[in-house]
Amino acid sequence: MKIEETELEDVKIIRPSVYNDLRGTFFETFKSTVFKSNGLPDNFYQDNQVRSKKNVLRGLHYQLQNPQGKLVQVVFGSILDVAVDIRVGSPTFGEYHLVELSSKNKKIFYVPEGFAHGYLVLSEFSTVLYKCTNIYDFKDEHGIKWNDPDLSIKWGNKSPILSEKDNGLPNLKDQKYLPKY
Repeated sequence: MKIEETELEDVKIIRPSVYNDLRGTFFETFKSTVFKSNGLPDNFYQDNQVRSKKNVLRGLHYQLQNPQGKLVQVVFGSILDVAVDIRVGSPTFGEYHLVELSSKNKKIFYVPEGFAHGYLVLSEFSTVLYKCTNIYDFKDEHGIKWNDPDLSIKWGNKSPILSEKDNGLPNLKDQKYLPKY
């Protein structure tokens, strides 16, 4: 397993060691000892699996009182995944990292607590699996508009399919509640 740093503190890309033979493929997606030795969380409390169709955009979401770090992987299809630093006082506040995750490239993306997270489905369908460092709390859910002009995320899609809730989210500068650095 190879852990890659990004330009955003604590945001990581994990490249598993993939073993192929005549039976198929094997690789580890999480190993507590490797994660712990690389400064990543080694204790997750919730797993989520999401199936979506092409052009669905989910996000940008975060929790404040019960923040969630997310370990994201695609088990079918492909997505464009993003982590946005929303920690007030951070030197990279308002910056983002974008990565394509797919069942083909097998990359895994770690989005730490204090970051907003979202993704756009690129394939006809996708199945996304992600581990969370905290339990989902609908009363603590917050979000940022996917096309916030101050963020200028390069989604490559000007009219994605959004939930009504996600479509009504405020821009980053209009957020009342943000995590501290």
